[in-house]
Amino acid sequence: MSMSIDVPESSNVAKGTAPLVAAGTRPPAAGGLRKGLAITDFILRLGAIAAALGAAVTMAAADETLPFFTQFFQFEASYDEMPTFQFFVITMAFVGGYLVLSLPFSVVTIIRPHALGVKLLLIILDTVFLTLATAAASAAAAIVYLAHNGNEDANWLAICNQFTDFCQETSGAVVSSFVTVVIMVLLIVMLAVALRKH
Repeated sequence: MSMSIDVPESSNVAKGTAPLVAAGTRPPAAGGLRKGLAITDFILRLGAIAAALGAAVTMAAADETLPFFTQFFQFEASYDEMPTFQFFVITMAFVGGYLVLSLPFSVVTIIRPHALGVKLLLIILDTVFLTLATAAASAAAAIVYLAHNGNEDANWLAICNQFTDFCQETSGAVVSSFVTVVIMVLLIVMLAVALRKH
């Protein structure tokens, strides 16, 4: 008399262990995070465009004339009389133009959150233009500081007591440029986080 024992087939997943994720698939939470970062990236780029172009336009419009005795002899303060401010206007216009051109690439990262090449390109170009924006903002900030406070050792007089409107406009442009710098730093950090999640 022969006895046969039926042994049930073993399950692929051992009791108490989590199922394995198939090779090549990604957890849905990571994909959602990448898409959220991509949308935030696009929104921040719009803010950076407004700040950069606003800084360039405000500085370019900074102009004030003070009459001195007669209308034929006047003191004038204008951005184009200072090379640092000219550099500021040109650089911030370039930064704003780059950010506008980067918008389609940002849209691609929303549509295809796993596109690695586009993110690498953006992080490299963002770093280059962040450097330019920081240089322009810092140089202009130094000139605006001198305009407000002067320098007794160099015998440079503070002009903001007379050219109040000019100083307010240039100061506003500098603040706006530093807003651009901060936003671009955030963009680079977010792109680095997105690359880290790949």
